Amino acid sequence: MTSMTTTPNTVLHASGVTMRFGGLTAVRNVDLTVNSGEIIGLIGPNGAGKTTFFNCLTGLYVPTEGKVTYKGTVLPPKPHLVTQAGVARTFQNIRLFPNMTVLENVLVGRHTRTKEGLWSALLRLPGFKKAENASRERAMELLEFTGLADKADHLSRNLPYGEQRKLEIARALASEPGLLLLDEPTAGMNPQETRAAEELIFAIRDQGIAVLVIEHDMRFIMNLCDRVSVLVQGEKLVEGTPDIVQADERVIAAYLGTPFEGAPGDEELAEVEAAETAQSTTSTEGDTQ
Repeated sequence: MTSMTTTPNTVLHASGVTMRFGGLTAVRNVDLTVNSGEIIGLIGPNGAGKTTFFNCLTGLYVPTEGKVTYKGTVLPPKPHLVTQAGVARTFQNIRLFPNMTVLENVLVGRHTRTKEGLWSALLRLPGFKKAENASRERAMELLEFTGLADKADHLSRNLPYGEQRKLEIARALASEPGLLLLDEPTAGMNPQETRAAEELIFAIRDQGIAVLVIEHDMRFIMNLCDRVSVLVQGEKLVEGTPDIVQADERVIAAYLGTPFEGAPGDEELAEVEAAETAQSTTSTEGDTQ
């Protein structure tokens, strides 16, 4: 099992993260470290708490216990501030602006890195124009990087599914993150699209951005990741290289549905998922007000 000690190269360090919804515990005492240049996988059966843990890392939830640091600084409990700090994410369900063009969607991701204020924008001052041109140039670079440059003027809703996934990644990269969190980036993709996503994630890592990815496609995750962490019933079961994790009998048992001591029943799992949904809706509404 990999040590949880931090190093000067540590990008993200989650320590003792616990998330309770009322009397139900969705994530319990989870530690995770992501170092620069690493691609880390987070896997587990349905209901394991993976997305809840992601939401704790990105400020959508405030952990009941534990803390999350990015490059040694505790992350603030607001998604937009987490993005400003250098952590970007995509979502399990694509969240593009369907009536905006591909380019406009990426420009939205740039707003955390532009310094011009309201009056500069309203009065079209020289500083605003310069920043706007720089943002467009960077956005086009990212579309070139993700293979979408020729679709810059298309409405995002008209893109094929795999390209919508790429666009969401391009928008996340527009905030210039040091860490990118991907929530099931290949969900719904065909094998060709999945291979393209794998190549894109390697290219992102090669640009110096650490990656943490949730995924159900085991072949994809084992080919992609340097280390894999397994969550089962909200707790970390094992962490290690793909070879170590694939050979672990507890992981095999978890995926085959073999019950663990103290395993919650279907009704309790349903309660946890309902509580997560309610909490996520409340957090999202609060953040958009």
